[in-house]
Amino acid sequence: MARVTLSRSKLRTNYKNLEDLLEREDVSWGAVSKLFCGDMSFIGEVLDLGIAEVHDSRIANLRAIKEQHPEVRTVYIKPAAHSAISDVVAWADVSFHSEMSTLEELNGEARRQGTTHEVVIMVEMGDLREGVLPEDLLGFYRQALQFQHIRVSGIGTNLNCLSGVLPSEEALDELVTLRDLLEKETGETLDLISAGTTVTLPLLESGDLPDGINHFRIGEALYFGQNLVEEKTFDGWHDDVLELHADVIELREKSMAPSGPMGTNPFGNVAEETDDRIAHRAIVDIGYLDVNPDFIVPSLPGIKIIDAASDMLVLDLGENPRDIAVGDTITFRLEYMGALHVMSSNYIGKEVVDTEAAGAGIAACDMEIAVAS
Repeated sequence: MARVTLSRSKLRTNYKNLEDLLEREDVSWGAVSKLFCGDMSFIGEVLDLGIAEVHDSRIANLRAIKEQHPEVRTVYIKPAAHSAISDVVAWADVSFHSEMSTLEELNGEARRQGTTHEVVIMVEMGDLREGVLPEDLLGFYRQALQFQHIRVSGIGTNLNCLSGVLPSEEALDELVTLRDLLEKETGETLDLISAGTTVTLPLLESGDLPDGINHFRIGEALYFGQNLVEEKTFDGWHDDVLELHADVIELREKSMAPSGPMGTNPFGNVAEETDDRIAHRAIVDIGYLDVNPDFIVPSLPGIKIIDAASDMLVLDLGENPRDIAVGDTITFRLEYMGALHVMSSNYIGKEVVDTEAAGAGIAACDMEIAVAS
């Protein structure tokens, strides 16, 4: 059975690197857990690091966390659907919002539940996902202050997640200026400017993050060690905390080009392969049901992904110098969207491993293949 593994010690290394960087700059942060799709074995490893605040975009995941770890501060990080308001108030300590009608619903539900719900107002800073327009923010904030069962603790923004807009000193300076304006005009204090995500870490690392940005929401750096601006792994971090392992279920020498009358495949595509090589083609037990092959990379050099069907992935092994055989396991490095897909698949096993054990297993497998060759 195909499975995804989480390396406990590699996760801890990335966590220590994050803690060292964020503590040095006196920035608070929470771990984004939505990647794990509510799998509590993996989320438990994150909480065991000592993380006190968890962010997710699925209320069912926050409920699972809150039921097992009531002491953890839970944050719902997308504007809530009105039909989910009661659950948001019940299971999220904080939620992010940009619609006044939703705040009205939240206020009423918080009153019914006998509580005060904490809110961060999201501001549009160019990426064109969620957010109140800057010119409308003061009026929006004044209205939000009228609700008796809502406490606005800060403002935030989201960059890079939709249009790819990178954070800049200028944009984040503007956000700090907006915070200062809100405080000056209303006399209220805003605790947070939540404008940091993995893509903002290079600004923090270089010392160019504007004063006032004091809260980060981190997922990709923790699980993939990624510097998203330079599109590489941070030095000393791990990009393989999560790995996908799939079994070889067929391996034969075949032509690399299909033959016969050509039509469209189930995805509406027509093969245009002109490679006339005869090569070792391996099939492994994952497919589009589990993951988009554009977001996984074979860990061993010399292996190429040809294409996938709904439940099979076809690989080009070339001359197969490692003598890979049916029954062997191929390991893949996961990009963020690849990990999100496999974590949401009920057909993929999930397993926590120690780095030493995982490393030994990979080395033994590679050695066996090398000896066979």
